[in-house]
Amino acid sequence: MAALMSELVTDLAAETEVIEQMLAGLPDDAWEQPTPAEGWLIRDQISHLAFFDEATITSVLEPERFTAEAKAHIEAGMDFPDRLAREYRALPIPELHAWFRRARIALITETGERDPKDRVPWYGPSMSLASAVTARIMETWAHGQDIADALGVLREPSVRLKHIAHIGVGARAYSFAIRELPVPEVPIRVELNAPDGSIWSWGPEDAAERVTGDALDFCLLVIQRRHRDETKLEVTGAAADAWLSIAQAFAGAAGPGRPAPVA
Repeated sequence: MAALMSELVTDLAAETEVIEQMLAGLPDDAWEQPTPAEGWLIRDQISHLAFFDEATITSVLEPERFTAEAKAHIEAGMDFPDRLAREYRALPIPELHAWFRRARIALITETGERDPKDRVPWYGPSMSLASAVTARIMETWAHGQDIADALGVLREPSVRLKHIAHIGVGARAYSFAIRELPVPEVPIRVELNAPDGSIWSWGPEDAAERVTGDALDFCLLVIQRRHRDETKLEVTGAAADAWLSIAQAFAGAAGPGRPAPVA
C-alpha cells in the first residue's frame, strides 16, 4: 500500500516538473496568452490546478468542510471552474505561481504516506485516496497539454500516461451517464501501444468491440484535447464507436470536446 502511494506522488511530482519546465523563464505577459481551452489563458490553467489541489487537501483533512464548500459551488452552477478562472485572473503572476507550488507541495506531502484505500469526498461520488491522486496526475497532464499547445511545446510521452488511460477506460459508463444516454452493456477491449514499447490492455481478450492504437492518441482523446479525427485510433463495433465520440476522463459536465480539424 505504501509503495502504491509513493509511486503515485512520485509520478505527480514528475508531471509537476514538466509544467514547471514550461513556465521557467516565461515572462508575466506570456501567462496571459490564450490556450486552446476556450476562454482560458495560461494563467487560468495554473489557478485551476492550484485551486483543486487545495480542494483535494481539504477533502482529505477536513471532509465535512469540503462537502459543504463543494455543495455551494455546484449549486451555484456547473460552470464553476470557469467562474473560478475569472475570479483568480487578477492575481499577480508571482503570487499565482507561488500558490500553485505551495498547493502542490502540500498535496504531495499530505497524501504520500496515507492509506490509498482511504475514502475522500469529491464533487461527484467519493473515491479512494489513490484515485484522487491519480485524478490529480490526469488533471496536471491535461491542463499541461493546454499550456504546451499554447506555447507550441511538444511534450515527450511517458509511461505515466497509463494513469490517464486507466481513468479514461474506467470513465466509459460516466461518459454516457453524464449525457443521460444508455450505457452499452457489451464489453470493449482496449489495447494501447505504450511509450516504452509495451501493450496496455483492458477488457476481455475475446471482446468483439475493440479500441486499439497509440496510448498518447487515446489519452488526448479522453481528456478532450484532440478531436477523434486527429488520432489514428482504430475502432471496431458500434458501442466502441459511440464511446469514443463522447469519451471524457474528467468529472463534471459533459465536455464539448475540440472541433474537428479543418480539411
